[in-house]
Amino acid sequence: MLEEVTVIVADDHPMFRVALRLGVERIDPAVRVIEVGSLAALKDAVRRHPETKLVLLDLMMPDVEGLASLQYLRGEWPDVRVAVISSVQDRAWIRSAEALGAVAFIPKSTPVVRMQEILASVLTTGHWWPALAELPTMPSPDSSFDDRFNSLSRQELRILLYIKEGRLNKQIADDLDIRESTVKTHITALLRKLNLRSRTQAAVLAQRLLAGN
Repeated sequence: MLEEVTVIVADDHPMFRVALRLGVERIDPAVRVIEVGSLAALKDAVRRHPETKLVLLDLMMPDVEGLASLQYLRGEWPDVRVAVISSVQDRAWIRSAEALGAVAFIPKSTPVVRMQEILASVLTTGHWWPALAELPTMPSPDSSFDDRFNSLSRQELRILLYIKEGRLNKQIADDLDIRESTVKTHITALLRKLNLRSRTQAAVLAQRLLAGN
């Protein structure tokens, strides 16, 4: 039997929320499951239930798109584990979700039995990520973008997302517990890999990724 925990299911489709609730309750009936259908409701639920251990998060809800909801949770509630469950299976989003601190990225198309196995692992502090090589990529006007984006290391991708937030090199260094000179080196490398000239261009690109555009 697992320790008693609170799990929030955040998805705008009632039937899918019910399916996830039943899946979690089959693993352990003692788990308290709270359902929400929007980012606003999710924010309220986390505030009301600070004991929450896990959020099962859909990326596309009425009042938010892309990875912005994950970015909010990781920034405001860093101790809450987040597993993304999404119909979007793009490699760029999955890598960005991992860099932002999600513990799993589960496609909604996952077969029921396999979904149950993954949820059981995630509930017991496990992690799960799909094989990136088997997944599609979003269409891009620049056919070489996907290759360039996939060449970023996890640390470079994390720094790219910090740049989007407007954080200075020293702030990024403090957050990642690395030297400021190391941050500068990573920024130089990611700009080169993405064929960008400035932090501003990098911030625009990160915003596009977070919005799913």
